[in-house]
Amino acid sequence: METLKQYTILVAEDDEDIRSLLKLYLESSGFRVILAEDGRKAMREIEKEPVDLALLDIMMPGLDGYQVLEKIRDITNIPVVFLTAKDQDHHKILGLNLGADSYLTKPFNPLEVVAHVQANLRRFYKLGAAARQESERILTVGGLRLDLERMKLEKDGRPVELTPMEFRILTRLMQAPGRVFTKAQLYDSISSGYSESDDRTMMVHISKLREKLEEDSKNPSYIKTVRGLGYKIEYKDT
Repeated sequence: METLKQYTILVAEDDEDIRSLLKLYLESSGFRVILAEDGRKAMREIEKEPVDLALLDIMMPGLDGYQVLEKIRDITNIPVVFLTAKDQDHHKILGLNLGADSYLTKPFNPLEVVAHVQANLRRFYKLGAAARQESERILTVGGLRLDLERMKLEKDGRPVELTPMEFRILTRLMQAPGRVFTKAQLYDSISSGYSESDDRTMMVHISKLREKLEEDSKNPSYIKTVRGLGYKIEYKDT
């Protein structure tokens, strides 16, 4: 008999009663559940361990559901279902355009939520969506291999430890080799909002990445500075 995988579901919702209700119904249906009361906690949980599907409320403190979805889409293509009191069409269209897979409005029937979770997991993991997106989840530049699903980096077959911020910056660069990104564009990958004072922060992150990736961080082979513009990643075998 085939052993069924226990899927992990993230529930990000600031209402404690709703979190508890969804946890009860999802666990009763065989899912493992991780809870987050705000957007920042949701991202910390996703960065900490693999999640198979995320249920996101839109109106959350810290980061709202739209912001969390954008950050999720920077690192993974897992299914995302919005749960929200916002039932106007333009809210639904915005969420779907940002990459949400489905949209449920409050008040909802918990059994309907479970049905949406099951349908999205079946579509993504059993009907081939995950397999079709495998190449998108593995980024390669030269000897670098970045696994977006497992959030792991290898250089020439050897693992390289990255902080969550370093991972996001490197993901943005490796998604478009040769493209020049400004400091503001890269900083937006790790936080919301940008000011001139964040230039120094980005320079520190780039410096740390070079120490981990380059044989000679003073003469980088991967992350190049484009004077007056920003940074790009490329690799030319000499």
